[in-house]
Amino acid sequence: MPQTKPIQVIQISDTHLFANPDQKMMGLTTADSLIAVLELIRQLNIHPDVLLITGDLSQDETSESYQQLQALIQPFNTSTYWIPGNHDDLSVAESILKKTPISIKKAFNISNWKFILLNSQSPGKVHGELTSESLKYLESQLQQHPDQPTLIALHHPPVLIGSRWMDKIKLQNPEDFFAVIDRYSQVKLVIFGHIHQEFETIRNGVVYWGCPSTCVQFKPQEDELTFDDIATPGFRVLTLYANGEYNSKIERTNYQLPIYPDPKTLRAMLAKSPGM
Repeated sequence: MPQTKPIQVIQISDTHLFANPDQKMMGLTTADSLIAVLELIRQLNIHPDVLLITGDLSQDETSESYQQLQALIQPFNTSTYWIPGNHDDLSVAESILKKTPISIKKAFNISNWKFILLNSQSPGKVHGELTSESLKYLESQLQQHPDQPTLIALHHPPVLIGSRWMDKIKLQNPEDFFAVIDRYSQVKLVIFGHIHQEFETIRNGVVYWGCPSTCVQFKPQEDELTFDDIATPGFRVLTLYANGEYNSKIERTNYQLPIYPDPKTLRAMLAKSPGM
């Protein structure tokens, strides 16, 4: 008999790990906050079928940062898939993040669902772009599996999220992406990272979900980069049913947040080191 048990997926995103596990981003130790997220997953007794990591795995693009991620994820013994973000070195990540249960596969089936993971990285840029090759790959995957409810993951949001600074560095060719998926009714969900906050919208019947970061959070609906001093590191839990239905919720840790720099200080910091 076909499997009817729902698929449970955990999405974590924007871990921003460093070679030095004690290094901080805006006063927050990114390795510690990721450990807090993984511990919460254990405490909630969540046993996902899939773990998706949607980009910016590293902050400094070092092999040591990816080795840390591998060491933290492997004990879960959960099928894990990942995509790069604007901060990642793809070749370095691919050389490390390939040991079971972590896979470099970017398309796979679980039960009745199809998963397609897209690389929206534009090398040397903060914003994202899907190459013509990626778009052809997406279309070919959708053509092969027209009857399977499908989840697509990428790092950069293809939709506006309502923060002027972030909307400038989202996916730069969303219309090319929409032109493909609008032709395939099996696409149910598009999930992404990059925005460091919870987000949801619907376009043409497809739900778009953004994910909190496992480290610092960005305050929604702001014109310039502003850190959220209330929202804590978290992750998204998705439940996918065989009939194509789905639901989701955000879980957050009680991780103690640092005191973030005020907007004036932050602007000065970014002027010296742009492209966070």
